[in-house]
Order: sequence, then structure tokens, then C-alpha cells
Amino acid sequence: MLIGYARVSTGDQNPDHQIDALRRAGVAPANIHVDHASGAKASRPKLDLVLKLLRDGDQLAITRLDRLGRSVLHLIGLGAELREKGVGLKVLEQGIDTATAEGRAMFGMLSVLAELQRELIVANTRDGLAAARARGRKGGRPSKLTTEQVEHAQRLYDAGGHTVAQIAGLLGVRRTTLYGHLSKSAAAPADPATSSPADLGVNTLEHPAPARSTPRACPSCENEPTTRAEAAHQRADLAVS
Repeated sequence: MLIGYARVSTGDQNPDHQIDALRRAGVAPANIHVDHASGAKASRPKLDLVLKLLRDGDQLAITRLDRLGRSVLHLIGLGAELREKGVGLKVLEQGIDTATAEGRAMFGMLSVLAELQRELIVANTRDGLAAARARGRKGGRPSKLTTEQVEHAQRLYDAGGHTVAQIAGLLGVRRTTLYGHLSKSAAAPADPATSSPADLGVNTLEHPAPARSTPRACPSCENEPTTRAEAAHQRADLAVS
């Protein structure tokens, strides 16, 4: 089956020229699908429909390559998707037909250009980041926690007397945010009683300090738990006693 696709950037533009060319190429009017969307848009409803309709042995017809892909990389991706489905691509005004050796060679050259473009983008990004680091600037979003807050949070977490939810509540951040900082920090364990909400930079009226935690060493047998699970069981036993 021969399926045609056309696109115009705005509703004011007329797709009749593309439709007429597709009909002259043998595409039935019922099989011509037209999008009224900018080429930069990631999703175009009619193109998405066409890609679902195409089956092995079908052929997709367009007037020009820029009517299909929003960029060279996107175009190459669509070409690969069509090849995997066993679908041919016919570009009327540029004489490309992937059913022929010449057409496949043209797509191969486009693939090389797309790869070159990608490598140039990566190289430019890497150079920009290196220049920014040399000037003391770091990329990405600024951290929601200061270095002092992260260190105090790590000490509270390592002491075992506070849950991640409790520490996150003291700091006023999400648990996922705190988990990310805890996984990166390597601060030494400390007694949670030595840290206060004021040290963490939070309002003590809004976040009252939790009760002092039970010491990790058992007062009767002096056993020091090695895991958080053992510490939890030990605290439960001490509470019963």
C-alpha cells in the first residue's frame, strides 16, 4: 500500500501543492494524511497515525524530506524505524526512493551527516562545561541543602536515631532530595543529641526537635548493633524492658 503524508506549519498555509503531488504519484486520496503543525513539534497526530498504519511491504510517500522530520537526527530515526518495519520511503521532489540502491545510499549519507552533527553538539557541550568549571561555575540546578546541612543530616542518619522522613521534615525537603545527598556524603557518624534544628538551619517553632534517641549500645550486655535492623530490634527490646 502507498500512503502519503503532507505537512504545513500553520493553519493559514495551503497543503494542496503537496496533496496534488502525492496524488500524481499514485497515492489514493483516502490514504493522504495532512498535519497542520510546526516541524519543531515532537508529536504530530497524523504522522503518528501514519506510522501505526504502515505495515511490512508498504511505502510512505512525501514531497520533501523537511515535511517528514523536524531535524536531521529525527529524520534518520524515522528512516531506521521504517526500515525495521520493512516500509519503503519515497521522496518525490528530491528523487529518493529507499527501494533503490541510490535511495539507500542517500539515506546513508544523511546518517553520516547526522552522526557528525551529534558529535559536534557533544563536543561543544563538553567544551562549554570545561570552560565553566575553570571559572568556578557548575552546571545543573543549585542544591537545596547547604554543605553544613548535609553533614548534620548524615550524622543524624548514621546515628540511627532518626528516620529519613524525620530528617527531611527538619530540613524542609523531600525524602528523595535527602536520599540523593545522603548517598553522596561520607561524613563521620555522630551522636544525634549533639545536633539541633538550629544547627540544621530550620525554624524550631515550625519543626520541634524529636525526643532523644536510645543509645546504640545495650546498657545491660553492652552489645553494639552493626546494622540499622539490629538497632531497631534492640530499641524495641529495651522499650519492653
